[in-house]
Amino acid sequence: MTELLTLLDLDDLGADRFRGYSPASAGSHLYGGQVVAQALVAATRTVPADRPAHSLHAYFVLAGDPRIPIDFAVERVRDGRSFTTRRCEATQRGRVIFSLEASFQLREPGLTHAADMPPATAPEDLPTIDALIERFQAFLPAPAEPWQKRASSLDMRVVAPETLLSPTRAGQLIWFRVQEPLPDDEATHAALLAYLSDMTLLNTALMVHGRNIFDPRIQVASLDHALWIHARPSVDDWLLYVQESPAASHARGLTFGRIYSRDGRLLASSAQEGLIRLRTNL
Repeated sequence: MTELLTLLDLDDLGADRFRGYSPASAGSHLYGGQVVAQALVAATRTVPADRPAHSLHAYFVLAGDPRIPIDFAVERVRDGRSFTTRRCEATQRGRVIFSLEASFQLREPGLTHAADMPPATAPEDLPTIDALIERFQAFLPAPAEPWQKRASSLDMRVVAPETLLSPTRAGQLIWFRVQEPLPDDEATHAALLAYLSDMTLLNTALMVHGRNIFDPRIQVASLDHALWIHARPSVDDWLLYVQESPAASHARGLTFGRIYSRDGRLLASSAQEGLIRLRTNL
C-alpha cells in the first residue's frame, strides 16, 4: 500500500512539470498502468479540486525504463466553465515515451443509465491470488514475477479461474481491491483506478486463443489506453472488472472493460489495444 501511494507522490519541478519514480519491484519493464496513473496525477495537480477527471486517452510511444525517473510535462489546453482539458507527455532521456490527454468536469446533474453488472460469484467464495499462483505455478515463468509483486498489494479474485488456460470468447471477470484503507481523496482513488485498469485487460485478447501474457512465444505490449469514470470509485472496496475482447488482427488485440462496485453500480469503462505479436524465432 505504501509503495502504491508513493508512486503517486510526484516531485513538483515547477512550471507544470513533475517527476515520478518506479518501485524497486518493477523488474526490467515499466508497467503501463503506472505511467497512466502518474500522468493523471500530474494533470490533476493543475486542475481545481472540484473538477474530478472523467476521461483519459493515452498512447504508449516507447518502452520505458523503470531504473530512471520519468518526467511529466503538463499543457493547459483549455479551462472552460464546465470542462478542463489537460495534455501530458512523459519523457525519459529526452524522448517521449507516453502521452495522455485528460478531461475534467465540474459535476452536474443529468440523464443517467448504465449496463447491468453480470452475475458473478462473491469474492469471498473465490480463491485468493496467492492460491491461484500456486495452482498455476507451472504456467507462470520468471517474467510473471513483477506482475505477482504488483498483485501482492491487491486482493484479486478471478471468477471461474479454470477458464484462464482454456480458449474462451466469454472474456473474464475479476474482483479486485486495494488491501488497506485509502485516504478519502477522490483524486487518489481515480489515479489508482487508472493504475489498476491496465493490469489484466490485454490478457483477455489472448485467452480467446488459449494463451496468456506470460507465453514466451508472444510479444505483448500496450499500445493505447482509454478510461471513462462515470462515478466516484472506492478502490479499497471490492470492484468487479468485466473484460472482453471483440477483435484481434494484424498482431493487435482490442479489449473492453467495465468496472462495477459491489452493489452493481457501473463506475468506469475502459478500452485498450495492444500488440500481441507471435514470435517467429522460437
